[in-house]
Order: sequence, then structure tokens, then C-alpha cells
Amino acid sequence: MATREDVQIPADGDRLAAYLYRPDDTGGPVPCVVMAHGFSATRDDGLPAYAEAFCDAGYAVVVFDYRHFGASTGQPRQLLDIAMQQADYRTVIGWARHLEGVDPDRIVLWGTSFSGGHVLAVAADDPRVAAVISQAPFTDSLPVLREVPPRTVAALSLAGVRDQLSAWRRRPPVLMPAVGEPGTVAAMTSPDAKPGFEAILAPNSLWRNEVAARLMLRLAFYRPGAGTAHLQMPLLVCVCDDDAVTPPGSSVAAAHRAPRGELRRYPYGHFNIYHDQQVKADQVAFLRRVMDRTAA
Repeated sequence: MATREDVQIPADGDRLAAYLYRPDDTGGPVPCVVMAHGFSATRDDGLPAYAEAFCDAGYAVVVFDYRHFGASTGQPRQLLDIAMQQADYRTVIGWARHLEGVDPDRIVLWGTSFSGGHVLAVAADDPRVAAVISQAPFTDSLPVLREVPPRTVAALSLAGVRDQLSAWRRRPPVLMPAVGEPGTVAAMTSPDAKPGFEAILAPNSLWRNEVAARLMLRLAFYRPGAGTAHLQMPLLVCVCDDDAVTPPGSSVAAAHRAPRGELRRYPYGHFNIYHDQQVKADQVAFLRRVMDRTAA
């Protein structure tokens, strides 16, 4: 059975809000799974079910909100900075390695969608990470942007310029919607994006459908799947074959490049994976296999 504690993790003058799950009756130090959500979502949005599955299998779990989002501190709100979000992962990894009852050499990174790319980049810089699970991941910006209508890309890019100018002038951010209906100006506008996103929101969610638009000036250069050939730890990539948000081709290739990569494919779209118990069972089976091997 899982027990959950609401904790605050220091992060460069801010505080990361996190849930810490601890399994009962461990009999010794256990692996710890470090988790965060994807593009703009928060720790309550579909992630507790994964954390409970991992904790019930005997693992500690830390699920956190990035700075500027959810219950974490950070101003301005809704600032999605790729380097900062990766730094938040590193902060939580370091914090987890000092937790009583956690094996510091068996830290697992878990990410989904946008954070599915973050965990690949963070693991590439930390060979001590024991394993990585990357779900429906953002591995390459180019196929993602090809799915966005050119008019929308242009509008988002203009908003990005306006937001960057506001940042330089120390003014409030120019915000863009994270998700919208097809034909609207938002970061995600595939037919399943809005209903799929809304279906994972918790009743107590702190999610806001807003992101600082300056991200659009940097997004095209983000290719976290390019370095998987250098990952020496076990890697599980879970891909949705009908994914219109993070198209599967680049993620399949990233899994194949990893020396210890494993690929699981599922016959549906980007958001369906959050509701599939088989995915959670596959991830638990992966952890049991690779963590037992690590402990040996």
C-alpha cells in the first residue's frame, strides 16, 4: 500500500511542490522513481495513478511540479523554460538521493510527452541514473512542428517575439494557450488535444491553459532524442502509434539508437496512454526486471 506525503523541495530560492510516495515494509533501501508532467500540466493531472502503481510494486516515487507551475513557487507564472525544467529534475534527483530508505544508485527518471524528452536529456548528463521511462515523448521538434498549421506557427512565433520583448523590458509575460480546438492559435490543436487534455485533469488541478510564448523562439531547436545512443542505462520508450501531438517516428528511432533501449508500441493517440492499465503494467515489469539486475 502507498503512503503519500506533500513535500517542498528547495530549488534556487524557490520551492518545488512534490508528492512523496513510500511503499510499506520495504526491508531495505528501495529504488526511487522521479516524475514530472509534460507541457504545462501539473502533478495531479493523471500522474498519481502511475505513482501508485510504482509504489504498490515496492518503489518510492517523487512527483513534482516545475517552478512557475502548479503548486510550486516561481515568478512569473506559466514560464516554461526548457533548461530550468531540466534543472528541476536534477534538483529532485539530488534530493531523492539523500532520502532515508532510498537507494541513491537506483534513481529512475520517468517523463511523459514534453518531459519524456527532458528525462532523455537529463539522463545523458547523469550516468548514475539507473533507468529511464519515456512515455509518448517529445524527442524532436521538427516532426512536432510539421503537425502544426503554418498560420498557427507564424502566430505563435509572433507572440514569442512579443513575449521576449516584454521579458527584456521586465513586463508581464505574453501568454499563449497550451491547448485549443483545431484551427485556433494554441501550442496543441490536434483533434484529440483539447478533449484529451481535459480528460486527464484532476478535480483539484492547478493547471492553467497558459504558457509564456517566448518558448516558441526556442522550441524548434529542442531535440532531446538525438543523444540516446550515449545512454548506458536501460531505457523504456512507450510510443503511441496514432500520436498526432508527438509523432512516433523520431521516438521509435531514439529507442532503437539506445544501447539498452526497449520499445513498446500502443495502438492509439497521445492522450489515451494515461488511461491504459497495460502501459502501467508494462512499465512496472520493466522496472522489476532492470532494478533487480541493478541490485544484483
